[in-house]
Amino acid sequence: MTIADTQLKMQSAPQSARDIGDAWSKMVAKRRLYTGIGLVVLLVAFVSSVRFADENNAGHFFDRLPHLFDFLSWLIPKDWSDVYRALFDLASPNGANGAGGEEFNFPLGRIYVWGDFYIPEYFELMIITINVALVSTIIGFVFAVPLSFFAARNMSPSNPVRLVTKRIMEFLRAFPEIVIAGLFSAILSIGPIAAIIAVGLHTIGALGKLFYEVVENIDMKPDEGMRAVGASWTERARFAALPQVLPNFMSYALLRLEINVRASTIIGAVGGGGIGEELKLSISRGFGAKTLALVLLLFLTIIAVDQFSAWLRRRLVGEHAFLLQH
Repeated sequence: MTIADTQLKMQSAPQSARDIGDAWSKMVAKRRLYTGIGLVVLLVAFVSSVRFADENNAGHFFDRLPHLFDFLSWLIPKDWSDVYRALFDLASPNGANGAGGEEFNFPLGRIYVWGDFYIPEYFELMIITINVALVSTIIGFVFAVPLSFFAARNMSPSNPVRLVTKRIMEFLRAFPEIVIAGLFSAILSIGPIAAIIAVGLHTIGALGKLFYEVVENIDMKPDEGMRAVGASWTERARFAALPQVLPNFMSYALLRLEINVRASTIIGAVGGGGIGEELKLSISRGFGAKTLALVLLLFLTIIAVDQFSAWLRRRLVGEHAFLLQH
């Protein structure tokens, strides 16, 4: 029984307050019963799926679950100042024999630039990761802008061109970046180049879809004016459509830059270079202070990129666009 049924029943025949209260209580009890049954079904489905995956050697979830706190025990360092030392490649007195060892021998990671001036190894790796994200975002933006005009229903030169362009963009974003990176790593060997190509191709497909949806919502009156004076397709796209969509294009591109920083980190863990590769090695070797230092650096970088892109979007799109969203 729904609320509408209850209201209809109340309107069709006069009832006492006790009858109305009883009907309401029955409806609430029935809803609670259905909710409980649904939660039990979801719980059984979740446990069954995890057990099925576990029995098929997909991670041994239940076998490894008691060891979760073992991971936390080695991750938390005995001396929290080692996290600071690891972040800036400073020597640590901790470790075996009081001399450091590989886990605490941080000065090995220094990149000397001039005399005694050095860049900590992790900062250099983070710069590589940001460079991969930045270059792949620029590549994606440059190719996605013209493709979006070919794919937009209101601006495409012809239907075959529109359909082919859409299929190309769907193909480019159909595969995760890590899969494309693995393919190009086999061809070009592991490194940032394979990561740039992988993230760049996926960005073309993803941004292209967002861009052509923006183009399809533009005001067509400027385009009609350009048609009336005999403008070519390129001139219509450049002078009638592009000025309307460029702020939104930039907003989506900056959002994509944040996503690409995270994607570049993940690809780094499988040989794409940058901070991801070092993070994977640190976790696999059980270096708690180094792992926390890398996670902290990655977290601060994501916050910095997010704040910078938000500031740039406000400058490009305008403060009023943000006020309208709240």
